Amino acid sequence: MGPRDFKVPVPSAGGLVEVSVRAYEADFIAAPCLILGHGAGAGHDSGFMVEFSRALAARGVEVTTFNFPYIEQRRRVADRNDVLEACWRLVITAVRERLPTRPLFIGGKSMGGRIASQVAAGPEASALGVSGLVFIGYPLHPPGRPQQLRVSHWPAVRVPALFVQGSRDTFGTPDELRGHLPEWGAETDLLVVDDGDHSLKVRKGPRPGRSQEAVYASVQDAIASWIGRGNPES
Repeated sequence: MGPRDFKVPVPSAGGLVEVSVRAYEADFIAAPCLILGHGAGAGHDSGFMVEFSRALAARGVEVTTFNFPYIEQRRRVADRNDVLEACWRLVITAVRERLPTRPLFIGGKSMGGRIASQVAAGPEASALGVSGLVFIGYPLHPPGRPQQLRVSHWPAVRVPALFVQGSRDTFGTPDELRGHLPEWGAETDLLVVDDGDHSLKVRKGPRPGRSQEAVYASVQDAIASWIGRGNPES
């Protein structure tokens, strides 16, 4: 069975926008669900998002992806934080209505994950029923501007998180992240992708067993395993 597409109405600066949402179903009924937000530069149809979603579904995690309004409207500049957060909350609500009893995890690639963390830190977070967060390349700061940290909301988050970070990530190295993880309001785990960049891509070279496919597969295994540990039904 292929992915299932549907729409969710979301308010934006230009009015109501129906954003595209896609569910990659897992093969068993009680599969936990992970909602993944895309990065700033590409929507949920990007090769990275599709590849990771299919791979995680094959590992027993039902994945839902979606576009933010600016991507749906083919704009290059990302929406304001309040619009991005509102989109996240509405997608979570739509998934909850569809899968009311499933364990629910949220997160995403770069910006998508950052906005998910802001939603998890918000006043409505407890009502959303999120079990944990998964970050693929958390943008700790803009490249070259380490003083512009994006961690002020971290103490308000009350659910655990998995950070997957490349060792060459210009948005925040694993060592930089380690210095701030104690500020997170719950337990954290950090998976370091050796030689990985912000998209977990490794440099080509004479390193047997380090193909990009193998790197991604090991990350996908780790994410599915971490979600399984946080899912009491698994």
